[in-house]
Amino acid sequence: MNEHVLLLDAETKAAEQPQDHRDELRLWLRLLTCTTLIEGGVRKRLRERFDVTLPRFDLMAQLDKSPDGLTLSELSRRMMVSNGNLTALVERLVASCHLDRRTAENDRRAQVISLTNLGRAEFRAMAAEHEMWIAEMLGDLSRSEVTELLRLLAKAKASARQAVQGERP
Repeated sequence: MNEHVLLLDAETKAAEQPQDHRDELRLWLRLLTCTTLIEGGVRKRLRERFDVTLPRFDLMAQLDKSPDGLTLSELSRRMMVSNGNLTALVERLVASCHLDRRTAENDRRAQVISLTNLGRAEFRAMAAEHEMWIAEMLGDLSRSEVTELLRLLAKAKASARQAVQGERP
């Protein structure tokens, strides 16, 4: 028995026998592979450079876009995770003085979470490096290729959304 087993990603397996897979499946696998590679690189760099997790970075990014703050429900909807998944993270960031929490004016049961000055400054430093990392990872693409990919991916996103929401004619 050969103990040298080569592990292949799903895209590679599909590429080896393309006749067995529709082009749409191969496209989805290629998108998934790209996402996994980039996300893994970002996770590693955030951890090494800032000792920060990707969920923490994502939460701070949402709050940076909303200077007046967001409720936990709004945050969970934007991040597509449950309130329970965010609660411990929010607690840690409040304890470290990166987030502020106050009672919502229109609903005394809801808490509004926002970045503190410290949180905003640290996030923006991370975001600047994050942007450079992404530019580096996609650096072999020309400006026109990036523009064309953005156009095509917007079309693919709309197609997927219509299919998922059952809006196909």
